[in-house]
Amino acid sequence: MARKNAVPPDRQSSDRFNEGRATFTLQGSRPDLETGVTAIRDVVKGLPSRPGVYRMLDARGDVLYVGKARVLKNRVSNYTQIDRLPIRIQRMVSQTRSMTIVTTNSEAEALLLEAQLIKRFRPPYNVLLRDDKSFPFILLRSDHAFPRITKHRGARKAKGNYYGPFASAGSVNTTINALQKLFLLRSCTDSFFSRRDRPCLLYQIKRCSAPCVGRIDQAGYEELIAEARDFLGGKNQAVQRKLEEQMQQASEALDFERAAMLRDRLRAATFIQGSQAINAEGLGDADIFALASKGGHIAIQAFFIRGGQNWGHRAFFPSHTDGLDEDAILQSFMAQFYEEVPAPKLILVDRAITEVELLCEALGINAGGRVEISVPQRGDRRRLIEQASRNAIEALDRRLAESGSKAKVMRELAEFFDLSDIPQRIEVYDNSHIQGTNALGAMIVAGPDGFLKNQYRKWNIKRPETAPGDDFAMMREVFSRRFARAMEDDPERDKGTWPDLVLIDGGKGQLSAVREALEELGIEDLLLVGVSKGPDRNAGREVFHFIDGSERTLPLNSPVLFHLQRMRDEAHRFAIGAHRDKRSRAITASPLDEIPGIGPARKRALLLHFGTAGKVRAASIEDLQCAPGVSATVAQLIYDFYHPGG
Repeated sequence: MARKNAVPPDRQSSDRFNEGRATFTLQGSRPDLETGVTAIRDVVKGLPSRPGVYRMLDARGDVLYVGKARVLKNRVSNYTQIDRLPIRIQRMVSQTRSMTIVTTNSEAEALLLEAQLIKRFRPPYNVLLRDDKSFPFILLRSDHAFPRITKHRGARKAKGNYYGPFASAGSVNTTINALQKLFLLRSCTDSFFSRRDRPCLLYQIKRCSAPCVGRIDQAGYEELIAEARDFLGGKNQAVQRKLEEQMQQASEALDFERAAMLRDRLRAATFIQGSQAINAEGLGDADIFALASKGGHIAIQAFFIRGGQNWGHRAFFPSHTDGLDEDAILQSFMAQFYEEVPAPKLILVDRAITEVELLCEALGINAGGRVEISVPQRGDRRRLIEQASRNAIEALDRRLAESGSKAKVMRELAEFFDLSDIPQRIEVYDNSHIQGTNALGAMIVAGPDGFLKNQYRKWNIKRPETAPGDDFAMMREVFSRRFARAMEDDPERDKGTWPDLVLIDGGKGQLSAVREALEELGIEDLLLVGVSKGPDRNAGREVFHFIDGSERTLPLNSPVLFHLQRMRDEAHRFAIGAHRDKRSRAITASPLDEIPGIGPARKRALLLHFGTAGKVRAASIEDLQCAPGVSATVAQLIYDFYHPGG
């Protein structure tokens, strides 16, 4: 199980790092290399000879680099010896105007804190793990008489057993489907489970034992849960042998229906075993990493082995790796990777890591036990490393090939929109509503490497002057709010939050409304383009509307057109999804939600007692006090809310 260790550095909020901590901040002034060295020297004067983490900051206070040290004074003083530094680090020193120092109790703790701060600030001079999405796990709940099995992402707050990580949502979904066939465990929510009076479709297709309607008792279901835990914990052979014995017994007893059911479950177990991309039998819990490099680009291939089963593999492409040794890149990658993912007892890598003992100690602190990092030289483990290395090389080759074609598309896109360079940030806007209800605006963001989903935003349409269903007014409100905030947060436009190209789902009307909103803010230099579907709203015949009134089209087979269509469709998907979520919340909303001080428990008690919100509104103070949990004070509060005049 992984442990979350996100440390807000301004508060240094992890108890593990609080003891013996000190913070120093000093400011520099002149914008050149000498000024940077002077600022660092001023910090060195007050540094202790202790382990810790240092942050280099530029003139605006943005983090340039996060590093850790066994002895802070010695490590930071190295940055003042300019002649010994590579050009890349000299450039960093020249931008440095202040430093923040955090001391820790050990170098291992410093390594953990360094990884946390890198993930938080994403400094431009650190190796960065680009794919920061959380990994999916299988969760076997334990807080119900009939526990459910489900996919889980994020913080592990629910009670139960977590199995993972899996490399992707696809791999975990495939495994859950097979596990449902194998163990017939329910996957429905507790509310759905409690409302059933007859089995659902999953029971009919033999993927659930229907505990909701008593087709299996609690003891029988607990036996299935125990088998599932054994299987996911690596005792898959024992589970398969048990199923084979039960099938044989049922066959001998002429209970052919039960024998057929057990046969299907055995096939599901065989499917899971046969779907493994690599043979990891006998390895237990382990992760495998191999690094490939070509032309300054890096790929790291990871295999996740749990209980001797391969739970998927994924290729990572860390950035900011220029001029760094490959073992240093791998070490930094692993420190960041295991900041949120639990480290297994064994990690196999394809090369020696300089600070392997330190990394093992740090990962062991998070994992709550000993972690071993090994470089296999022979046998099955060596063959696994070789397979991971081949996958890393192939993944990097695919990435470079895709980058070449993608770069060409981006160059052609820049030419089509008369941009001087490839756009680093493209924003696409769309609205969604049904006859003006639950209206919202949505923005998706794309860069040269694809969609930046952590930059997506949505706005509830709430201004009284925006008429329901008025698409032009909705777009005007969205842009007014979006760029008013941008002018506050990034007035110099140097933080990468201003777009190089803005695409608007719509034609001349939407474009005109957006231009008016921006002119009111004094913004006249954004490249705005409206995208309409053209005659008969046919996809492929899109018309691009420009501020100067001109219109352009692209050939039907143009790769640039396909790329623009994909971005437009992603904006539409995001807007529709956000609208549906909002509409679902509105459907389940109650007038009682508006009463201050009335939480879910009291709302439930009132509705159960009176039947409807209308009857609550019509009730007297005395009647309200008859509801469970409603005191005289609360009853008066409810009555006054519905009868403000007394």
